Amino acid sequence: MFIFQNNRGKKPTNLEIIKAQFMYIIHLHGGSDTEQLILEVKNRFEKIYKSIASIEHRIDEDSVLLYTLRVYYNSLWETNSIEKINEELNGKKTIQFIRDFSQSLEDSFNALMFFFGEDEKKYFEIHSLIVLGRLAEVMPFIIKMYIFSIPKTDICKFCSIAEILVLRHRIIGTRANIVSRLNDVYQKFTEKNLSIEPIIKRIEWMRNVKNWWWSYWNDKHLKEAINGWIEPSTAKYILWKYENFLAGKGHEGYEPIRYDAIVSPELEHIAPKTPTNGQPVKAGYANYDEEFVNEYIDCLGNYLLISKSQNCSIGNKPFSEKLASYTHLFQQREVQEIVKGKEIWDKDKINDRHTKIVGYILNNL
Repeated sequence: MFIFQNNRGKKPTNLEIIKAQFMYIIHLHGGSDTEQLILEVKNRFEKIYKSIASIEHRIDEDSVLLYTLRVYYNSLWETNSIEKINEELNGKKTIQFIRDFSQSLEDSFNALMFFFGEDEKKYFEIHSLIVLGRLAEVMPFIIKMYIFSIPKTDICKFCSIAEILVLRHRIIGTRANIVSRLNDVYQKFTEKNLSIEPIIKRIEWMRNVKNWWWSYWNDKHLKEAINGWIEPSTAKYILWKYENFLAGKGHEGYEPIRYDAIVSPELEHIAPKTPTNGQPVKAGYANYDEEFVNEYIDCLGNYLLISKSQNCSIGNKPFSEKLASYTHLFQQREVQEIVKGKEIWDKDKINDRHTKIVGYILNNL
């Protein structure tokens, strides 16, 4: 009955279904230990739900269930939680599996509670990876690292290199399978082999290699993709990283700006999508010919990271008015430097800024 309806009036999650199945199997096959086993599993799920309450705005519980499956079976290829667990529940060591897997679930949720909680606040590398998001391929690595009590310095090192791979995969948009390129180093990363260096070396190699089967994420493909359209959330992320790069130049010991320190960050089109008063040249922009509209409006060189309030206030005003407001971030002041002496925002100026940002990406991401 629980599988089809629960007291929240909505379809239960896979995790809730698994919990109900565990309790049902214990009632059927727990024997004289039924009461103790029920209490043991119940206590674990109480801890799990406390963890969920603290991280549910960051990650959904069924994703954590799937990542736990990949940790438990030591394989990134696991894809169907319900199917795999049902196979075990129809096996001969059902009770032992329930005890072991429920413990693994508790460990995973506990790990992510620290990862998304106090460690995200404390370590910029972790914060940066979390801001990037969509981390399905790398989360099992992170859960392992916490379970194995890997030093935070190594976890941060992994987050920095994982960020590069995830970002490249998103920008390039390749259909090539990351799992098949990482599964072997994932499986070799165990409690008896705690070094993260093979993982780091593999991702670094994928970043630079020219061999066709591995080269989907190298600089050549990245450069080709970065010159095209970039989805807005990824563009904002890149410009936030670029802002920290500009702010840190020549400032040893610079403390990076957290993403959440920028109030409601948005993408500003320096040359607006709609020509100002229908007369862009008079407003200080290039002529909105077909090339400008198709190749320049939506490119990194024409994007600026800006707060929502500032973005709303400048809209598609003339360039001189926009320029006067570009005083808050380093990249805004960079635009002022680019146009110094000739306050016109045209193709050449956009190309100039685009080249700077692409250079930063290729050298750092």
